[in-house]
Amino acid sequence: MSITVYGIPNCDTVKKARKWLDAQGMDYAFHDYKKQGADAVQLESWIGSAGLDAVLNKRGTTWRKLSEAEQAQAESMAGAVALLVANPSMIKRPVVEHPGGLLVGFNADEWAQVLA
Repeated sequence: MSITVYGIPNCDTVKKARKWLDAQGMDYAFHDYKKQGADAVQLESWIGSAGLDAVLNKRGTTWRKLSEAEQAQAESMAGAVALLVANPSMIKRPVVEHPGGLLVGFNADEWAQVLA
């Protein structure tokens, strides 16, 4: 099974997710947004698949630091993708691409059902 985990290595949730995958003996590739950036086409696909609310983290400090005008950009697909490419820390973490689809965020029970 080909699994790719997208996130930021020092994020606690990403650490938990990677630890869980390691404990299950699952091989995966890790994509570090800080070093490798976020791809606009991929973000569009994720938003189309999971929805903007699932992909865009509006609880984080990066979102809260944006002006109202910048936050309003997230109302369109192009604007949301541009914000996420410019600020990959606003992407909910982790995002996992696997042969059966997409997982956003870490929930051990859900992951066990989907990835086992």
